[in-house]
Amino acid sequence: MKNNWTLFLDRDGVINQRLPNQYVGKWEDFKFTYRCLDAIKLFKEYFEIIVVVTNQQGIGKGLMTEAELQVIHDNMIAAVKNHGGDINKAYFAPGLRKDNPPTRKPNPGMGWLAKRDFPTIDFQKSMMVGDSFSDMEFGWQLGMKTIFIEGKEEENERTANIPVDGRFENLWQLAEYLDDPETELMNDL
Repeated sequence: MKNNWTLFLDRDGVINQRLPNQYVGKWEDFKFTYRCLDAIKLFKEYFEIIVVVTNQQGIGKGLMTEAELQVIHDNMIAAVKNHGGDINKAYFAPGLRKDNPPTRKPNPGMGWLAKRDFPTIDFQKSMMVGDSFSDMEFGWQLGMKTIFIEGKEEENERTANIPVDGRFENLWQLAEYLDDPETELMNDL
């Protein structure tokens, strides 16, 4: 097993379904994407550390509190564990886009926080999975492999010609691909 890699996952649109024009501000609004729980369970075979890195400017806008977000993340991590998967930690950036704080993607701050908490992280042996251009920029800045999850039409057009290491419809499709011994992506790991 080549499980000394780290997996960085975006949250909204990757782990949970996006809510059009609003924020997921309570657990009742959090719905896992197609077979996401199965995918994260399978990822345990390939990744030593799995972390979530998510921009949550709803906090900066006063639409939710850090405590409310913590409830969502605690429930998300518990649901993943109950399904046999694991998320080591969820990092979030509460700042507003216009303020461009160092932890808000595409800035690499959340990656450095993860490395501080998990010193064995090697960004050259890490993969960033997200559904936005800023997720890909975050991965590039830290030297990670980048996987684009297609779904947001405005991002699909914006990212059509950018160099990513893979494009998938959802996490489950990525998990199936990684689990196939013939895949080029895993041969590189």
